Amino acid sequence: MIFRLQEKEVRGTSAVDVVRALEREDKEYRHCGGPIRQYLSWSLNRLGGSVPARDLDPSDRLEDEALALDYLLLLDEYGVGKMIGKTD
Repeated sequence: MIFRLQEKEVRGTSAVDVVRALEREDKEYRHCGGPIRQYLSWSLNRLGGSVPARDLDPSDRLEDEALALDYLLLLDEYGVGKMIGKTD
């Protein structure tokens, strides 16, 4: 999977891998390596002006992979990032 955020391409074998790479590169996030839902909540809250409030709360019912994919697709939908494609 390939995702572009701010002119930088991030690659991973899964959506969780891509989100973890984004987490590691985010210099403002201080809890790197913690629960992925914690990073997603933090990141979504920073997007409050770009994304409608109804989309800012990660579901407790989804597994991490589905939640990470939803996050990446949400960023793509609102023009914050871009889903480029799949890696070989």
